[in-house]
Amino acid sequence: MRLLNPIAPTTFLVRNLGKTIPLVSVIILAVMLVQSIIALINSIPFSIRTIYRYTDAMLGVSPRGDTSQTPFLVKDLVENSPVPIDRAMFCRASATQVKSIVGKWPFVTIGLKPDDLQYYLKRQGSTKLEGRLPKVGAPEAVISRPVATNLQLKLGDVLMGPEVDGMYSPMEVKIVGIAETDRWVMVNDIDYQKANHFPPIDLAIICAKNRADQDKLDAWAQERVKGKRAQVFAYREVEKDAQTMFEILYQILNAVIAILTIVITLMVGMLMNIYQSQRLVEFGLLQAIGHTKRTLVKRVLSEACLVIIIGWILGLGAAQGLLRVLKRILMEPRAFALDLNDPLSFAYTVPIPICILVVSFATIMIRFKKFDPVAVVERRIV
Repeated sequence: MRLLNPIAPTTFLVRNLGKTIPLVSVIILAVMLVQSIIALINSIPFSIRTIYRYTDAMLGVSPRGDTSQTPFLVKDLVENSPVPIDRAMFCRASATQVKSIVGKWPFVTIGLKPDDLQYYLKRQGSTKLEGRLPKVGAPEAVISRPVATNLQLKLGDVLMGPEVDGMYSPMEVKIVGIAETDRWVMVNDIDYQKANHFPPIDLAIICAKNRADQDKLDAWAQERVKGKRAQVFAYREVEKDAQTMFEILYQILNAVIAILTIVITLMVGMLMNIYQSQRLVEFGLLQAIGHTKRTLVKRVLSEACLVIIIGWILGLGAAQGLLRVLKRILMEPRAFALDLNDPLSFAYTVPIPICILVVSFATIMIRFKKFDPVAVVERRIV
């Protein structure tokens, strides 16, 4: 069997796994904990963006309660739009709710004419419809697969009704269709909305001919209606609100992660100090037979870098495994969103190996600064 190079950085680590594994394990646990916490916290705004993702395919227009203004608003926006318009639809909306990670979250059931309803489902990426479309004027609705999963509903179940908490309708609105799309959608017939839901205000949906131009249309429309008795709803506002809504939470989270990083760094620093103290005889003998202090410092730093890098990589892998399990058993059954490749969760783990490396470097330099190999050889300190 080929012998290991006695002065290679990996030699001591491999031959002393009882000392190496605890160091690596602490780093693994720290990285796994930080990445998992950040990914789970980020799943809150990510879920909100996912719930309202349907708005990136359309521009919603409201006359702020003035029933006479909707046609004029739509005409102005369509005729002066900077991009070609595919369709402008009048609609009604009634308040509903879905379940989010932080509790019940407001949503809407949109009432449309039959041909507009089919267009709207296609616009939202529906590839298949289980069941059928609502009949004109009937208390029936179509929801998308994520909504069905989130609310634990199936064909024939009641979506809205006089006794449904947070989703009132004077009649029981039953689900007659489930659209296969990743967007969150609730739609029914506009005639039912007009006959049973108030206030009697027509809203509008405007869709750009080219989906890539929708954001441009949204941005232009926001400026166009400023100061007017009008309001537009666009996905860009959802993203903005999702970013600002949790500012305080992230400030608290930053403080928690900073404290955790300090604690983990100090813990690893103490382990490194003990780790190096147990090797004084080895260092003394190596220096006594001709190895320079610079060579030994370089070797020990290389060992520390290996331990830290291996711990960080394995920690990221452990976090991925944990998050996959959580996504499968906790998130997916409720249609909650969790980004396994969230770049922010990776970024938050970077300070851990950096801080540990700095402390390790300082510990090693202090240890070798007053190191006396002669004293070791003469067995004065062992």
